[in-house]
Amino acid sequence: MKYFITGGSGFLGINLTRHLLSRGHEVIIYDLLPFDYPEKNKVTSIIGDIRNFDFLKESMKGADIVVHTAAALPLYSTEDIRTTDIDGTRNVCQASFDNGVARMVHISSTAVYGIPDHHPLFETDKLDGVGEYGKAKIAAEEICKNFRKKGLVVPILRPKSFIGPERLGVFALFYDWASTGHGFPMIGNGKNRYQLMDVEDFCEGIYLAATVDASKANDVFNFGAKEFMTMKEDYQAVLDEAGFGKKISGFPATPMIWTLRLLELLHISPLYKWVYETASKDSFVSIQKAEEVLGYAPTYSNKDALVRNYKWYLEHRKDFEGKSGVSHRVPWKQGILGFAKLFF
Repeated sequence: MKYFITGGSGFLGINLTRHLLSRGHEVIIYDLLPFDYPEKNKVTSIIGDIRNFDFLKESMKGADIVVHTAAALPLYSTEDIRTTDIDGTRNVCQASFDNGVARMVHISSTAVYGIPDHHPLFETDKLDGVGEYGKAKIAAEEICKNFRKKGLVVPILRPKSFIGPERLGVFALFYDWASTGHGFPMIGNGKNRYQLMDVEDFCEGIYLAATVDASKANDVFNFGAKEFMTMKEDYQAVLDEAGFGKKISGFPATPMIWTLRLLELLHISPLYKWVYETASKDSFVSIQKAEEVLGYAPTYSNKDALVRNYKWYLEHRKDFEGKSGVSHRVPWKQGILGFAKLFF
């Protein structure tokens, strides 16, 4: 099969590409950034913007399956988030429909649930996006559902935060502190349960959504790890792996949140509202539907995923020294948090 991946040069894109290549599929990458990984000679790489409908449609010709991973993340401007995550998704749906692709797998987010008052979260729960990113993701899902009515098969996947090889972003901050012999502060006492997932498990979930019977796949599915403990217990596994004897330290949530709000307002902290507003609260979804309908069977626990990502970080950190940005491909600038590291 020929897979067309929007945002294919990103963290999820490269892991999905490897997943598909290992199964003998052909992969076309469509991204604003070049596909600069060792596998670049095994794929077709197209530099393009999903906001450019005509070029997108032409580039997609001949594809069997489209996996739409491209998105402007919360640190992007409001304009970029709206035009990419909403208008761009509409373009991907329309191009998929016009080209007669068999299926378009849309990667949404559990950010669509906002800050809920109960757990676990089910696919039928109320949607309440936090910030422009959460709102845009909800709008994008509505676009996908409208195209279902036209006959396009569109599985909508809502993953928890996924980590693994190539994942940096906010996790690079934590791994930097751990690898240099520092402890790590946590918003709240760390006794809340916060579900993550390994990117390899998610890639298998995407593959299932792309290959099972269309009548089953044409729905909405949550994805996450099956095994996870408290935030403090799961993240402590990385500090234990680092071997410096450091610990996760909990701090009262309310003053920390207000401090981070101020730091964000002053543009001297990389943490955005979705991160610090939810970090001290339970956050986990039911994956029962994906298990029963798609056959999803995650193999990595939170601890496994965090430690696996940390080991990759140690092996490759020379490759991204001095680099920073607002995507998951590069570390985020620590800002004033780099100074705070001195106290841990």
